[in-house]
Amino acid sequence: MKKALTLAVSSLTALSLVCCGNKGDDPGTSTSSGTVPSESGSATEAAVAAPYQDTASPAVSIVPHDEMFGKYVSNTYIATGSNQVTESADHVTYCAYFPVEQSGSLEYCFYFSNTVDSTYSNGFKAFAGRTDSTFTIESACVSAVSEVSDSLPESLTQVTFSGNTSRKTAPGDCFWSDPVTVDVPDGGYLLWVWTLTGENIPCTQMSNLTKAGAFYNGSDTISYCDEVPLPKLIGADRKAKYRVAAIGDSITQGCQTEFMAYEFWAARIAQKLGSEYSFWNCGLGWSRTSDAALCGDWLERTANSDIVIVAFGTNDIVSGEYGGDGGNSAAEIDAYLRKVLDALKAHGCQIIVFNAPPEDYKEPMESVRTEYNEMLKKTCEEYEVDYFDFASLLSSPSEPAKALYGGHPNGEGGEIVAQAFLEKYGTFLNCK
Repeated sequence: MKKALTLAVSSLTALSLVCCGNKGDDPGTSTSSGTVPSESGSATEAAVAAPYQDTASPAVSIVPHDEMFGKYVSNTYIATGSNQVTESADHVTYCAYFPVEQSGSLEYCFYFSNTVDSTYSNGFKAFAGRTDSTFTIESACVSAVSEVSDSLPESLTQVTFSGNTSRKTAPGDCFWSDPVTVDVPDGGYLLWVWTLTGENIPCTQMSNLTKAGAFYNGSDTISYCDEVPLPKLIGADRKAKYRVAAIGDSITQGCQTEFMAYEFWAARIAQKLGSEYSFWNCGLGWSRTSDAALCGDWLERTANSDIVIVAFGTNDIVSGEYGGDGGNSAAEIDAYLRKVLDALKAHGCQIIVFNAPPEDYKEPMESVRTEYNEMLKKTCEEYEVDYFDFASLLSSPSEPAKALYGGHPNGEGGEIVAQAFLEKYGTFLNCK
């Protein structure tokens, strides 16, 4: 059930709504005025590019998921969506350590979707809506650990799927695990471990935000791997005043911040909100508004939240939609955003839109960013959603185009953004 919310902030008339990588991989700090080159010749690419062409068409209606998303809410601020594919895995064991928002003994349930959520780079390998993967989950386990290690703990708890320890996964498949109870100590981690065999498995790129990797060729030591297949939701049965989600690009995901410091703005907000709230980070490196505007599983599952932060712009300006001819104009980005807002409003979510941050752009990209941010104010007013001036927090009035804390804001920038967010919304959220 969605919560009834009334959001009152100084910048808007009070609104009464029913709530519902590796460094250099992301173009966040690009100063180029050119376009991203494309690699053509793929029949799959040609087929999937079509949905992006008509930005003026009505938003695709998204269908609410079952009540599982109401019972099992995110219990980590590490993003686990998919923006890349693991091309081949033959009995490979993958693992990742997740800091939890609420520790202690909780019942967990994990959600999966066998679809690539967003486009990576020019989309030659991974693009939003790619659904040609088949893979087998040979086994899946979890463990509660107090610290990270290069080897697996002796005690692992089996995760099952409809009572089975393995599962064959079809293209586009969406499913949940069975519930499992895990007791994570204060300051500890939930360790996810599973063994997979298959091709083109959706995975998370830029996974070095937390310790993650794979065990290759029978090794008992984790090897670093930057393409790690993961559940789409690390869900726990816990009470949350509000379910907050953030959908956006690598800046939301937290890429290129200090390893395991969890200092990016989304994590900082989650930490300040505390364990009484759920914060689901749905950010993905290289993603753009046009990916979310497809209204696929990525946006659909995000919409099962009371409050959704929408934070795009950078990759729209630099790369544009998959299958397009380069960076989008302000009007094109706005058209894609309207599809996202239409879908989220239809789902009953309270929406907060972040504007496009400074990226040290050269012209004409900086002009597109400036025009889009001005246009965004009017769009947010029209849709009666909140506009958050993300860009001003990361620049100075004298140099609005200069990224003071880096194209991917560092820990200092993350703290500034989180503090400003709580100052604006803390009273409403009853967390100040």
